[in-house]
Amino acid sequence: MARKKKVDNDFTRYVKWFWILILSGLGFIVFCLLLASWGAFGPLPSFEEIENPKSNLASQIITSDNEVLGKFYLDNRTHADYEELSPHLINALIATEDERYYEHSGVDFEALARAIARLGGAGGGSTITQQLAKQLFHKPASNIFERVKQKFKEWVIAVRLERQYTKQEIIAMYFNQFDFLYQAVGINSASSIYFNTTPDSLTLEQAAVLVGMAKNPSWFNPVRDAERMQERRNVVYRQMMRNDMLSEEEYDTLKVRPIQLDFKRESHLQGLAPYFREQLRAFMKEWIQENPKPDGSKYNIYTDGLKIYTTIDYRMQKYAEEAVKEHMSNLQGLFFEKEKGRKYAPFHSVSQEEIDRLMERAKLRSQRYKNMERAGIPEDSIDIAFNTPTPMKIFSWDGDIDTVMTPMDSIRYYKHFYQCGMMSVEPKTGFIKAWVGGINYEHFKYDHVKQGKRQVGSTFKPFVYATAIKQKHYSPCFEVPNVLTCIEAGKFGLLKDWCPENSDHEYGGVYTLKNALANSINTVTTYLMKQVGPEPVIRLIREMGIKDDFDVQPAIALGTVDISVYDMVGSYTTFANKGVFNEPIMITRIEDRNGVVLQEFIPRSNEVMSEEDAYVVLDLLKGVTRGGTGTRLRTGSNYSHLNYAVTGAPYQFTNPIAGKTGTTQNNSDGWFMGVVPNLITGVWSGCEDRAAHFGSTAYGQGATVALPVWALYMKKLYADEKLQISKSDFEKPENPLSVDLYCNDKASPEEEEIPEIPSNTEFDY
Repeated sequence: MARKKKVDNDFTRYVKWFWILILSGLGFIVFCLLLASWGAFGPLPSFEEIENPKSNLASQIITSDNEVLGKFYLDNRTHADYEELSPHLINALIATEDERYYEHSGVDFEALARAIARLGGAGGGSTITQQLAKQLFHKPASNIFERVKQKFKEWVIAVRLERQYTKQEIIAMYFNQFDFLYQAVGINSASSIYFNTTPDSLTLEQAAVLVGMAKNPSWFNPVRDAERMQERRNVVYRQMMRNDMLSEEEYDTLKVRPIQLDFKRESHLQGLAPYFREQLRAFMKEWIQENPKPDGSKYNIYTDGLKIYTTIDYRMQKYAEEAVKEHMSNLQGLFFEKEKGRKYAPFHSVSQEEIDRLMERAKLRSQRYKNMERAGIPEDSIDIAFNTPTPMKIFSWDGDIDTVMTPMDSIRYYKHFYQCGMMSVEPKTGFIKAWVGGINYEHFKYDHVKQGKRQVGSTFKPFVYATAIKQKHYSPCFEVPNVLTCIEAGKFGLLKDWCPENSDHEYGGVYTLKNALANSINTVTTYLMKQVGPEPVIRLIREMGIKDDFDVQPAIALGTVDISVYDMVGSYTTFANKGVFNEPIMITRIEDRNGVVLQEFIPRSNEVMSEEDAYVVLDLLKGVTRGGTGTRLRTGSNYSHLNYAVTGAPYQFTNPIAGKTGTTQNNSDGWFMGVVPNLITGVWSGCEDRAAHFGSTAYGQGATVALPVWALYMKKLYADEKLQISKSDFEKPENPLSVDLYCNDKASPEEEEIPEIPSNTEFDY
């Protein structure tokens, strides 16, 4: 009996101590939670911080057809609402990370007790809300003591988050906050980078991969270790089956499937329109200085999640870049072929001393030189390094090449490359629809649309014709003798007579203005300049948006001035928009992260000439593509002596096209300006140095180096009927014309006979 009583007493004592330990443990936990809530373990986020947790949001660049063109970011994070998440994503997360998510208030004590009892074998007991708290408000702990303190803080923050947000909002915040590696911060970026899709379109298999990464993205990395990731993905499937989200049959089918990624890294160098995006970045830096937040602080394009709605059309931009690549890669092959073995290649008509100066300047501008100079390396050692073979990666149209060459040889190699600048604008709105600033942004960052200014050649002549038509009311049928025409010394400030020759050095007969512009006849342009003078021409182009300072002298008539592609395309809107210039714009509006419109943009307009005068100039420009220097747009028959891969002829356009080619006298610059009723596109092509170019005008003229880009581009646009690029003729003025357009007694311009140029003629300057 005494023995039984002793056993009972021992049992009672054990039970008593058991409860003392349990209650003491619970009391200790409660005490620690109180200490954490009072800030004893470090400051807690304020109510305002919990209500508006800080997270860096990328600013999005959005096209006119609502595609994301690119982002400006520190963290590549774009917000996604709960409604934008695939149900598979939500189910997989809850099944894998927090089965009782909808039953607790931030801390799941049942799961926590189970984890403690099984020493972590049943998981860590950390809820989705706690994981979010850790992401939002904690830095990594430096030791286990710090981690324990953080854990108590997480519990307090999790409870506060649950009070502040709905369960759906917490899930969305969790996915928006998580870093999936490779600049994939948040579910929007992760969906795009890993699977080339959006969060709402994620399949069950894709969702399982991304949720599986949540345990440890560095360890469970689908790019680096697909086998390990597949095992982890199957854990997600098992958890979903355990929670009746998958049947056993579905699980058996899914678990054997390999992981299929559509992985593509995102960076500022990659993606469409990199040159445009850099111009936009520069614009936004200025905009931020002039447009502060309501509290006076400045916006940050890398963290404030602005939405920048641009005028660019995603499809048109894609077609533009394809056209540039297609033609310029062919052109480059031909240029290497023509220059192969030449001692002075790629330079022409310059001495060795001049070439040495060009190369030395290029060396001093190179990043390699700047880095060595910054490091304090003596000049003679730098010279030795630049003439020592070095492993490097160089650009080619077939992909980057790993090679060994001296840095000076690499500079000479890059001097061979033909560059390109191209821009498209809607004349009636001024909206820029496509912008290609170069052939490869990673290797050639200089923008040839707005930064670069080059001699425009004969593309300037329409400004002279327009001035004469505006002042003298000439018709396209006005006839001018084809004789050597001089502007005498003393006139317009000339120090000596100016007598420009035709490129073919042939004279005699007469030209109508239409035939003269179509065939780029210098004597007729000189005659018109003599009638109007350079000052009215310069006043006209200033009204058409070209603000550069030019010498007021007659030689501008032949395009001796340097103008950017941006300004040239903008100026031609005047002709296609019934005499009204529309300044090209690249943004329609800017919104903050909440969708509040911060500014809307409209183009600056200026009425430059009458509707009739603009229409007459367009009629002249249509002659260029019907029988003049742009004829290859129709058949290409005049250019059969050229390399077909370069000309791309015949293009066989049949619709009305107003256009103008341009070539500088030494073939350094080739241009083509092409106009249809609802789109103007300008193309420039040439090497970085003006001394580098084709030796023959047949290959170096604008009709060969620039026009094919326009033609390939327009072919792609017309093939995409959804773009609705016009094939119609230009709209006539409402009032009857006061001048005659139909020369040669024909009923319409299309029936006129415009003499075609012989196939072996060098022209266009």
